[in-house]
Amino acid sequence: MCENKLTKSLFNESKLANIKVKNRFVRSATWENMTTEDGHLTKELYNIYEDLSKNEVGLIITGYGNIVKEEQPNPGMMGIYDDSFINEYKKLTSIVHSYDSKIIMQLAYGGTKTKFNLGDRIIYAPSEVPERSTNVLGKAMTKDEINYIVNDFAKAGKRVKDSGFDGVEIHGAHTYLINQFLSPYYNRRTDEYGGSLENRMRFLIEIYYKMREMVGEDFPIFVKLTATEFFDGGLTFEETKLICKKLESIGINGIEISGNVHGKAKLMVGQVFDGLELKKEGYFLEYAKIISNIVNIPIITVGGFKELDNIAKVFNETNISYFGLSRPLLAEPNLIKRWKDGDTKPAKCVRCSKCRTPEGNYCTIFNKCTF
Repeated sequence: MCENKLTKSLFNESKLANIKVKNRFVRSATWENMTTEDGHLTKELYNIYEDLSKNEVGLIITGYGNIVKEEQPNPGMMGIYDDSFINEYKKLTSIVHSYDSKIIMQLAYGGTKTKFNLGDRIIYAPSEVPERSTNVLGKAMTKDEINYIVNDFAKAGKRVKDSGFDGVEIHGAHTYLINQFLSPYYNRRTDEYGGSLENRMRFLIEIYYKMREMVGEDFPIFVKLTATEFFDGGLTFEETKLICKKLESIGINGIEISGNVHGKAKLMVGQVFDGLELKKEGYFLEYAKIISNIVNIPIITVGGFKELDNIAKVFNETNISYFGLSRPLLAEPNLIKRWKDGDTKPAKCVRCSKCRTPEGNYCTIFNKCTF
């Protein structure tokens, strides 16, 4: 099948903030569970990122990194909580850059969206409200504890810059801590961090400003957001639109629009939330379209993409800038190269979501784990 003009444009170089990206394809953040126990990189992780970059993925977003040593929502997740990580991440970014791919690191505080290593550790939350999927109850944060996490996000961002990454993404989605502060369901506070949307945004905004102080004006900072929480009483899409406008106004360089439906999106296709329908090809596409029309910063959409022609159509008919894939690249790490080379058959991924295993995320059908 010959490339048409629509398809070809996906492989033109563009600028995401000040990052030159060779195509419009993003490997969205994926938990590999391949670090050492304390979050340091392994040969297996280097190999995964090299495989992605040599197979023409334009921009890679790492699996999330924990910003404080005592908080690890999943086993085997990357650490970025002290300076001991910088040299090994320099090696990682050098590998990716050698293939003309770009890489940004995602930072997170998982909070109560975990069942890992609960034990005696303190898990922070905006309020004492159990997480809906895990039923884990966190400690309502004091102002000092809020400042502690704000500062450690910022220090982690500086380490990301010092490690040679092209940018940093703050994870504000998927019911992790920042998302819980944004959510009226999880955030029942009565101080300046709760109540109105302006107050519920305060935690995220403070993280951004403190991080910006430490990384400087030119280092790109992105945010990942949940479009809507898909349940009554949660964060609504109308609120998310206001959050996006606020983030643009304070200097965020781009926004990734996702959901909080781990493994359930395929079953929810066709359902309507906040007046918009979840799509088979691009689950959160309708939300991302609207966001892309009300802000003038790049929007990345993620979830459910597997057909190149459909991606090209969306790219040419909307203001969405980049397209994130995770599960298709678990099934076929060479997918983007295959498409670029002219084999435009749909991705093999069958969207079974069996890739989220206790050993990490890997395709259990087409690209089986070799642990």
